[in-house]
Amino acid sequence: MKIWIDGAIVGEGEARVSVLDHGFLYGDGVFEGMRAYEGRVFRLEDHLRRLATGARVLGLEVPGGSDAVRRIVLATARAHGEPDAYIRLVVSRGVGELGVDPTTCPEPRIVCIAARVRIFPPEKSTSGLALVTSSWRRPGPDVLDPCVKSLNYLNNALAKLEARERGGEEALLLNARGTVAEASVANVFAVRDGRLATPPPTDGALPGITRLTVLELARELGIDAVECSLGRSDLLGADEVFLTGTGARIVPVASLDGRRIGSCPGPLTKRLSEAYGARTGRTGTPFLEV
Repeated sequence: MKIWIDGAIVGEGEARVSVLDHGFLYGDGVFEGMRAYEGRVFRLEDHLRRLATGARVLGLEVPGGSDAVRRIVLATARAHGEPDAYIRLVVSRGVGELGVDPTTCPEPRIVCIAARVRIFPPEKSTSGLALVTSSWRRPGPDVLDPCVKSLNYLNNALAKLEARERGGEEALLLNARGTVAEASVANVFAVRDGRLATPPPTDGALPGITRLTVLELARELGIDAVECSLGRSDLLGADEVFLTGTGARIVPVASLDGRRIGSCPGPLTKRLSEAYGARTGRTGTPFLEV
């Protein structure tokens, strides 16, 4: 593991963040999770664009802008020294006074971490995940905009904790209307009669980069794909259900609240997983030879 912080790349034991950093104290900041495959960061520009948008929403000035952040990401990945990696990029409000007032923080802080990937065990790509509907609801955009990957992940964390305590591996989050938002750390897709569907951001779904890639691949493969509201019953009645995320990639869902779901992994899930693997294996921003 290598970490870029305060202008230097250091090891895990050397990285230090002030206890007065508002990212630590109040979850004030944004982040991106990225993957590197075969010496290339996948869809780096899309991640940087989403980071910049989220920072703008929070009124947070990213030091050096996207150009500086791009250099930091590539340098950290290169220092990690492995062709495949998970990269976590964080921009916090920075050190300030006690109290939530962001104007007391004169300089935002950038931290970038490159490490080995540890999300779900590899066997889950065939056996699938046990999904549990959480009692925690996804806040509306007037409370916490789901399109912003902020450091405030308490809603996600509590949903994940509840799922684990109830014997599941991942949580399904519904919004205030009772329709599907997403999983705690992944987007949700359902397949019915060869048609692919996923909740729109207006229902509380983060516009994930892997989600975007899957929708693009579906169009290229001639698969009918739509963004539409989904209920819990739509997942239970689906032929296939899978989750997508930068870390998880594409992982099938075997059950929801103890009830089996269609086939796992289903034929369309397998087809998209193969296409996704091929896409990540040949595209991206190189860092090893930069």
